[in-house]
Amino acid sequence: MSNIVNIEYNRVTNTTSSDFPGFSKDADNAWDIEKFKKTFDIQISSIDERDINFDLMHVDTSIANAFRRIMISDVPSVAAEYVYFMNNTSVIQDEVLAHRIGLVPLKVDPDMLTWVDKALPDEERFTDENTVVLSLNVKCTRNPDAPKDATDPRVLYNNAHVYARDLKFEPQGKQKETFANCPVVPCDPDILLAKLRPGQEISLRAHCILGIGGDHAKFSPVSTASYRLLPQITITEPITGESAERFQACFPKGVIGINKKGEAVVEDARKDTVSREVLRHEEFEGKVKLGRVRDHFIFNVESTGAMTPEEIFFKSVRILKNKAEYLKNCPISQ
Repeated sequence: MSNIVNIEYNRVTNTTSSDFPGFSKDADNAWDIEKFKKTFDIQISSIDERDINFDLMHVDTSIANAFRRIMISDVPSVAAEYVYFMNNTSVIQDEVLAHRIGLVPLKVDPDMLTWVDKALPDEERFTDENTVVLSLNVKCTRNPDAPKDATDPRVLYNNAHVYARDLKFEPQGKQKETFANCPVVPCDPDILLAKLRPGQEISLRAHCILGIGGDHAKFSPVSTASYRLLPQITITEPITGESAERFQACFPKGVIGINKKGEAVVEDARKDTVSREVLRHEEFEGKVKLGRVRDHFIFNVESTGAMTPEEIFFKSVRILKNKAEYLKNCPISQ
């Protein structure tokens, strides 16, 4: 089986995989771990505090997709789960405001908390080991020093806008020492939670616990986790002169270059979006083949800010390993 998925004018061919990863009727079906060690590779293209772009090479699609799904649904993070209102005279309903607060990403290392045992009664369920408490106490008043011609509510009033930064961490028990060097704060302090007018007030406490994205999207540590297959462009016949320039214009900038001989050459297929624009032109018919490499995945992971993207990926690897161990040792597999 060819390792290239063929991109044609009106169809995509050679897409069929097999139930057995790496299976081919023309090759040995046995999976060789030594061969895998030699061929498997990861190359990081870019990385910063929130984003990582890397290539995962020579693995089956099922493995790559497992990492993607685990990063979205199974890597735990911390978010507000229970919100207790003392007062809310704003125009936003309690449940809507609670939902907005729950979706605020929090800068908390999930390894610093334990899981809440929901089998326990309410009075014993939350402890300083499994729960982080945030409070929000904001009241809107008129600004006596506002200019007479002012129209901006932020000038006319105090606390007209309630932001994520107004959520204050309240250490419980040993948390003052535990979180001394890393107090709990929102990852993005400028998230707007509500708008108030004079006389309106919000007073609440939020209990934040561990959870996974499979239970609720607010617990997902990634904004996006996606991959695409590496594009492949094969020029089968020389394309020169003005034709080469037109050929170059069919692709995004940086994909096709023109050498000293005036011939079109592939500079960086990785930048291609596989738009198939080149296949619309009759002059290039039979001169180029488009495809995607079946076992070369270009990953893009964007963190919400609670953890670095590389930490999220490492945790997904450990979780997949634990899932495989569980499956191997469970009674059914025996």
